[in-house]
Amino acid sequence: MGAPTLTEDKTDADTGGLGGLEDILGLRIRLAHGAVYRHFTETFADLGLTQKQVSALWLVSDNPGISQIDLGGRLRMDRATTMTIVNRLQARDYMRRERSDSDGRKQALYLTPEGEAALDEAKRCIAEHEAWLKSRFTADEIEKLVEMLARIHE
Repeated sequence: MGAPTLTEDKTDADTGGLGGLEDILGLRIRLAHGAVYRHFTETFADLGLTQKQVSALWLVSDNPGISQIDLGGRLRMDRATTMTIVNRLQARDYMRRERSDSDGRKQALYLTPEGEAALDEAKRCIAEHEAWLKSRFTADEIEKLVEMLARIHE
């Protein structure tokens, strides 16, 4: 019994060039994330917005007056990252801060008309990106995938 031949073992072509890494789930998740992120970045290139910035715009639109702290908590971002994102959106005149009516120590966030317009365009891009992603799965597979991914991040 000698070493296995290429016909007995999977070739690099069979494994997508991953060889012994083919069964590493974390690697598969990273590769999938990379593909999704690249497509998102290409889709959003003309808007000049990041995923976190779009998420922040959307949450503020859905929750006018949300505090900066609550925004960061919902997006699972630390205070410094949240402040940086809000500062950048405010500098682009997409968002404004006001002192909270209920707690003067908190910053309440609101979209400006420019921010609403940017979010509308972002939602169009998201629809395009989601269509690309969902085209790879059946409706049942999407439901199962969402359920399985939730087990990792929740």
